[in-house]
Amino acid sequence: MRANVPPAFRPDARDGHRSPLDFTFQYTGLLVFMIGDGVETGFLSPYLVHLGFSVHDASLVFTLYGISVAIAAWASGVLCDVFGARRVILGGFLLWLVPQLALLSIAIPKHSLGLILVTYGIRGAGYPLLAYGVLTLVMTRVRREQRGLAAGLFWFCFTAGLLAVGTALAQLLLPRIGEYRTLWAGLLAVVLGGALALVALEGREATSRARGIVPGRVLPDVARSIAHAPRPVLLLCGVRAINSCATHGIIVFLPLFFVQDAHMSTGQWLTFLEITYVGNIIANGVVGAVSDRVSWTAIVIWLGGVGSAATCILFYWVPLHAGPTHPVLVYLTGALFGIALAGYVPLSALAPTLLPDNPGLAMSFLNFGAGCSVWLGPLVVYLFLPALGTLGVIAIYSALFLLSTVMMLGIRAPSRVSIAPPGETLQRPVV
Repeated sequence: MRANVPPAFRPDARDGHRSPLDFTFQYTGLLVFMIGDGVETGFLSPYLVHLGFSVHDASLVFTLYGISVAIAAWASGVLCDVFGARRVILGGFLLWLVPQLALLSIAIPKHSLGLILVTYGIRGAGYPLLAYGVLTLVMTRVRREQRGLAAGLFWFCFTAGLLAVGTALAQLLLPRIGEYRTLWAGLLAVVLGGALALVALEGREATSRARGIVPGRVLPDVARSIAHAPRPVLLLCGVRAINSCATHGIIVFLPLFFVQDAHMSTGQWLTFLEITYVGNIIANGVVGAVSDRVSWTAIVIWLGGVGSAATCILFYWVPLHAGPTHPVLVYLTGALFGIALAGYVPLSALAPTLLPDNPGLAMSFLNFGAGCSVWLGPLVVYLFLPALGTLGVIAIYSALFLLSTVMMLGIRAPSRVSIAPPGETLQRPVV
């Protein structure tokens, strides 16, 4: 029987000496899990309104959900340091599954806004814990020279499931079985994906314990570690926030620009957005592998920062001058922007090297940056669109991408760093 256990999960396997292919179960589980999580993306808000809730009520539901996501994203890496990645992945799976069962079997049938807020809000913590638990596990176990590839595979599975396959599955099911049953179908996908992510975690992963951790001192130790975080980790958090801020911001104002100013149709805008996502999904895996052979920081600076800044500016000029007559050029712009955004993939590989004693905490800073981008992008629109218009907002996004290149110059991976104060060490268990 021992010969049938995958190499990644044999008790004698060592940290930092594994191949990304050793985590095939985790990648596959993540993909299927995110398909189930992403099924609802395009229709849940209208469905709630159809049930009799107001747009204001739906906004409150998604606001609470977003807060839960941000908190869980921040906590995921730290919890992996303290309790081990397997427990975090399992916790994320249960925090998604149990509230969703209550949402579908009680809250929605009763049309109870209070129960929907509670159940959907709690469920928001589920996917960050599972997904970023997988990311932390892989980044701390894969050999350093293949971390870029491992990060690229992670983001390929994450974005493909959430943005592409999940939405496509919803489009297939909605006309046939309706919104409510489609939500149940998403739950079944989550069950399958969560099981795949967990079932192969045998041996040391299955029995890992937080060695040397005193439960009552976990929060104080984490707080001290955060207070003493070195500047490169804080810069990394800022770069990650800039990475996704434009993608969260353009969906607020760019559809109106496409229709009113560029005289394109809503369908063409949606095609542009889909091509952007597809370009990013494909490029994630490719760029991750290439970055291992070139340089993580160079890829982030030139493809991520400079590339995103240049292609972002094209969002204004190309639709305005070529959109009505040559929409293919607009679609090409979206594909190039998606590819450029993939230049930030190596950040996931770089993060654990900044805090080798506490890699989970480094991943938490990275994940927190991702959470900040959700509100940073729309905030730029809110503050500057009335005064500066579409071109001004796009120019700000482009400037932020260039700022991220400058911030990357201050990030160098040390050989060994301990961020806890003297005499206090946040020890890392087997994850």
